[in-house]
Amino acid sequence: MRLLRHTQGKWAGRPLDPAPWQVAHLIAPVFGWCAPDDDGDLQRIIRQVYVDVPRKAGKTTIVSGLLLYLSFADREPGAQVLAVAASKDQAGHVFKPAKLLAEHSPALKDAGVKSRQYEIQHPGSGSFMKVVASIGDLLHGANVHAAGIDELHAHKNGSVVEAVETGTVARSQPLVLIITTADDGKPESVYAHKRRYAEQVADRTIADTAFFGVVFAADPEDDPFSPATWAKANPGYPITPTRSALEAAATRAKNDPADLGSFLRLHLGIRTKQTTRYLELPEWDRNAGMVDESKLAGKVVYGGLDLGSTSDLTSLCWVFPDDAGGFQVLWRFWAPEDRIADLDKRTNRSASAWKRQGWLRSTSGNVTDYDFVQAQIEKDLDTFQVKELGYDPWNATDLTNRLTTAGAPLVEVRQGYGSLSPPLKEVKRLLMQGTVKVPLLRHGGNPVARWMVDNLAVAMDPSGNVKPDKSTAFDKIDGVSALTTAMARAMHHQPPRVSAYETDGLMIV
Repeated sequence: MRLLRHTQGKWAGRPLDPAPWQVAHLIAPVFGWCAPDDDGDLQRIIRQVYVDVPRKAGKTTIVSGLLLYLSFADREPGAQVLAVAASKDQAGHVFKPAKLLAEHSPALKDAGVKSRQYEIQHPGSGSFMKVVASIGDLLHGANVHAAGIDELHAHKNGSVVEAVETGTVARSQPLVLIITTADDGKPESVYAHKRRYAEQVADRTIADTAFFGVVFAADPEDDPFSPATWAKANPGYPITPTRSALEAAATRAKNDPADLGSFLRLHLGIRTKQTTRYLELPEWDRNAGMVDESKLAGKVVYGGLDLGSTSDLTSLCWVFPDDAGGFQVLWRFWAPEDRIADLDKRTNRSASAWKRQGWLRSTSGNVTDYDFVQAQIEKDLDTFQVKELGYDPWNATDLTNRLTTAGAPLVEVRQGYGSLSPPLKEVKRLLMQGTVKVPLLRHGGNPVARWMVDNLAVAMDPSGNVKPDKSTAFDKIDGVSALTTAMARAMHHQPPRVSAYETDGLMIV
């Protein structure tokens, strides 16, 4: 690495000397742990690297240097090394630093390495480094020796990453290096899956000796404005980023809540959406419990139907009041078969898994066949004691007319603050008060509903009333809308909760 030269700022012309944290937590374990292969030759044990670190840690420079090493100094004839970007624009940010390093390194020039517009080559060995940003950019039959994936969170889906990883199988000691900042908390993204895998390896839930992962981040309960927290999350602090840079960013976050999410994510490594969550995933997960549909037959139930558009998801939610003041929740989800591939891209292939596992049902073609929805609702009418089925009249179709003819007790639920704020706040209250042992909104861990809960954004009026807001949601929230509609009808028939102040008298603690 020290044969390379910095090209910018006050460090220009100096040797590329890795920081201590980069040696200890990246170079030493990845390149230092070796074992003999079947032929007795020492080979790297680590084949995949995941480094999650906040901004300004020098990750682009270190990745560029390592990719040049893997291209031209790793004793691999004909090495094909790829810098993987999420888009054409990002491709330039990934490739340009490596190109500049190569052009300013006397050692590489003397060795015959040549820099081209989109490729760095060593004609003598047939080795090269190039940037790719799509499946089309990959060489047909690529035999990848190494790849660097920068800013994994920016990848919309895992297709390019997967193609690169599968292209390394023919090499003796391939290496895929992922260095990224934290994402905004989307649960089924390619970033989320890689981060989860790294955490599972770290806590020994998964045994994978070829995988090395390290995450630098503050804990959510840490004071985000404390220099001690900055040092905890940033291994290069206070050299890079500097104290003054983080002080300026922290001041902006204090003064403008809109900047707080960015500060937590980009500078402290805390996965968080830009907007404040209304329903928290830990609370949601805590209330999962078990829902046995076979034991719900004959029970009183209230429903919510969110039809959406015929080319997208349709959601049906049933809420069953229990004797403990809570509810059991059961969803039905449908999507057109031709839309599953698009859902896979948005959920990192989770949609296909949901379909296989029965959480999501598909109807043939590119639009939802409402005959299937009607048939299921009529079956549920025979199975459960359905008191009411709420629906949004704005998006009513001939399906609601057919259901009325079939005897479904349909009730219009307007989608304004007055109708939706009380039930959505009740959902929030139940989740907050529920526990693992006594869940008050028992939903069985439905993964489609969980994805939608994490996507939820709410609109709020000046009086503090809230309602689901599809226009600003991270992705689909139809299941939450159906739950809110069902809860609206359930609350209409439930006795009002009595305050402890009205029944318990004076309490001195």
